[in-house]
Amino acid sequence: MSVVDLLPTGTAAAARACEAAITALAEAGRLNAVLTVTTERARERAAAVDALDDQERARLPLAGVPVAIKDNICARGTRTTAGSRILDRFIAPYDATVVERLDAAGAVIVAKTNCDEFAMGSSNENSAYGAVLNPWDETRTPGGSSGGSAALVAAGAVPVALGSDTGGSIRQPASFCGIVGMKPTYGRVSRYGLVAYGSSLDQIGPLTRTVRQAGHVLAALAGPDPRDATTVTMPPFEVPSTDASLQGLRIGVPRALLADGVDDDVRTAVERALAVMVGGGATLHDIELPHAAHAIPTYYLVATAEASANLARYDGVRFGYRAPASDYTDLASMYAASRSTGFGAEVMRRILLGTYVLSAGYYDAYYRKAQQVRTLITRDYERAFASVDVVVMPTAPTTAFRLGEKVEDPLQMYLADVFTVSANLSGLPAISVPCGIDGQGLPVGLQMTAPAFDETTLLRGAAAYEDARGAFPTPR
Repeated sequence: MSVVDLLPTGTAAAARACEAAITALAEAGRLNAVLTVTTERARERAAAVDALDDQERARLPLAGVPVAIKDNICARGTRTTAGSRILDRFIAPYDATVVERLDAAGAVIVAKTNCDEFAMGSSNENSAYGAVLNPWDETRTPGGSSGGSAALVAAGAVPVALGSDTGGSIRQPASFCGIVGMKPTYGRVSRYGLVAYGSSLDQIGPLTRTVRQAGHVLAALAGPDPRDATTVTMPPFEVPSTDASLQGLRIGVPRALLADGVDDDVRTAVERALAVMVGGGATLHDIELPHAAHAIPTYYLVATAEASANLARYDGVRFGYRAPASDYTDLASMYAASRSTGFGAEVMRRILLGTYVLSAGYYDAYYRKAQQVRTLITRDYERAFASVDVVVMPTAPTTAFRLGEKVEDPLQMYLADVFTVSANLSGLPAISVPCGIDGQGLPVGLQMTAPAFDETTLLRGAAAYEDARGAFPTPR
């Protein structure tokens, strides 16, 4: 189903969809998923879409579709905090490329969503604006860092939201919230206007109800951008037709990774999903990803090193938060006071770790070695894709955990991304699709990963599984 198929029909369809979304966002306020409702901008855009004639509107693939965007994506004239106190009063002076492309496709941006501070987190509890609640169970996390975007789509407040994914921050919240979340190949979508966390890892992608909706949104976002030198020119991918088939799809399953640390209900749901795919004509192949066990430490060395460099710009001088004058006496103490009070604990932890691994005497021992292991992880996938079309595993080892459960244990929190970080380290496209419900009534996510720039195969396989699986429940 196309995203546009979800809109009302007839006169002023975009305006009616916009007003319905604004009302739904207010009703979902208890989830703390929204930081800013862009009411004026949304109404102006909806009116402009409705003013088009039928032929003009038909050329816009997302005409009138309400979209929420993560609050680390710049939208001109709109507060953009990245979930941090240090950017509390920052008003973006320009649109991110993805925002320009949403506008060009006819979409209506209605809100900026809550997220872990600077996208650093797996539970959305690191936001300076409070935790987001999971609509399936409001005592639990929606996942992070794009938890606000995932919660709004799951709650039905918007049909589409954008998130960013540095180590799983689209796919893990999608898994916890029972929706679809997709990370494109690195370079498929421009990062211009995204508040940077890890520049060699970050990608922007969609969160939607269905795989085909994700494909339509991604098609509107994708393409080279002269303002982002990491984007590439590639042939467009195909959004799956209604007759997508699993017949002949070769599925690689790294069973050694699933042996330990995976909840029984998650393992059972994934095995059932694999059985559904075999029933549709797919074949299973055991594969080895021998360096995947090192993915978490590798990720937390590479990502924190890049974060240390990227976040150095928040110094209290040019923009963002500055500590009160009474808290400092000179430039150095102003830096220290502004950064120590403007950043949250998790962000400071990652800055300190990243600075350490980049420092003289430790660079070779940690950062350089992590980059070498990153190459080995990438080669593992390349070898696997010589004999399979997609690699399938759980998106996360558990379903949504309780708020506060892992806040005091950063290592356990980091392990929530054990299955997702490899796709970022290797730059591969990956998608999370709901595949079951555990014994507590919480959704389980199935992750598929494909070769670089083969979003066509990834979307086709995921859509065919979704069709074979049948309708998936929504939060009660």
